[in-house]
Amino acid sequence: MEPGDTELGDREKAILALERRGFPGPGAKERAIREDLRLSPVRYYQLLNALLDDERALSHDPVTVNRLRRIRETRRSER
Repeated sequence: MEPGDTELGDREKAILALERRGFPGPGAKERAIREDLRLSPVRYYQLLNALLDDERALSHDPVTVNRLRRIRETRRSER
């Protein structure tokens, strides 16, 4: 991402789109991450976590980003 960009890239949009999907069971999401995005799950979650702090992501998909931010905060407070 270049400074001054006002729109998310295709990869960032694909990550948010994957987060909107439901998955039937354990392993299905990780398989989708590898097959659809060609990322390791570890890298995926690194990118996703950074996206949650990106205002462009919030503008692009406020429902998903706010839901994930709430989940992240809940998990942090449980530690």
